[in-house]
Amino acid sequence: MTGKRSPHLRFGLIVAALAFLADQISKWIVIVPLSLEPKRVMELLPFFNLTWAENCGISLSMFSRCDDTQRWTLVAVTALVAIAVAVWMMREKARGDVFALALILGGALGNILDRIRHGFVVDFADLHFGTFRPFLIFNVADACITIGVLLLVARALLLREKAPATPASPSDAAATD
Repeated sequence: MTGKRSPHLRFGLIVAALAFLADQISKWIVIVPLSLEPKRVMELLPFFNLTWAENCGISLSMFSRCDDTQRWTLVAVTALVAIAVAVWMMREKARGDVFALALILGGALGNILDRIRHGFVVDFADLHFGTFRPFLIFNVADACITIGVLLLVARALLLREKAPATPASPSDAAATD
C-alpha cells in the first residue's frame, strides 16, 4: 500500500483530529460550564443562540426515534461511512480533497462519540434571522461535515482535470503533425 498512500495523509489526520477536538470541546463547554439544558436558550447575538437539542436521528432530524436499536444502527452505519472516508483520504492525492475528507471524518467521529456516550447527538448552534432559520440546530461536527461535502462537490465541479486531446483517427493525427 505504500505506493497508494496519500502524500497528505498526516495533514488529513491532523485536520480530522482538530475537527473532532473542536466539536468535543464545544459540546463540553455547552454541557458543563454553561449547563445548557433542554428547553433553555442562551442568546449570544441577535442572530445566534445556544439552544439545546438532542438529535436521535440523522440529517434534518430524519429517523429521530430514540431507542437503542436506532442508536446502535446509526453508530454502525456512521462508523462504516467514517471508515470509507478514511480509506478514501488515505489514497487521495489532492491536498484540497484530503482537507475536505478530513473535515467529514472528524465530524463523523464526533457525532459517533455523542451517540455512544449520550444516546443522541448534542446540537446547540441556532443560527436565525428573526424567525427565519436557514438551518436546524446543529453542532461543530455537523458544520465540518457540511463544509467538507460542499468542498468536495465544488472541487469536483470546478477543478475537473481536462482530458488529454486525442486525435479521432490516424488521418487526423497526420493532419496535425
